[in-house]
Amino acid sequence: MAQIFYKDPDAVLDYKFDFTTNCLATSETISSHTVTVDTGITKDSDSESSGVVTVWLSGGTAGNSYDVACKIVTNASRTDERTITIKVADL
Repeated sequence: MAQIFYKDPDAVLDYKFDFTTNCLATSETISSHTVTVDTGITKDSDSESSGVVTVWLSGGTAGNSYDVACKIVTNASRTDERTITIKVADL
C-alpha cells in the first residue's frame, strides 16, 4: 500500500524513499535508481545517499493525486520498487 502525502500546489518539497529498512542487506548498496512521476506534477531533481533516495517535487493541481515511484537496483543485482501518492490541496 502506497504512503500518502499532502502538498500545496505552490510548495516545492522533498520526499524520501528509505530502502535501509527491510531491503538492503549488510554491505549492500544502491547501484542505480529511477524515479518516475505521474503527468501533472514536476520532478525537479532526485538523488541517493546511504540507501535513501530523495526526490524534490513541485507543482500539481489542487484536487488531484499523483503517484511517484522509485525503483532501485542494488550491487547484489536485487531490485525493489516503492510508490508514494501525493495528494495536492490548497493548504
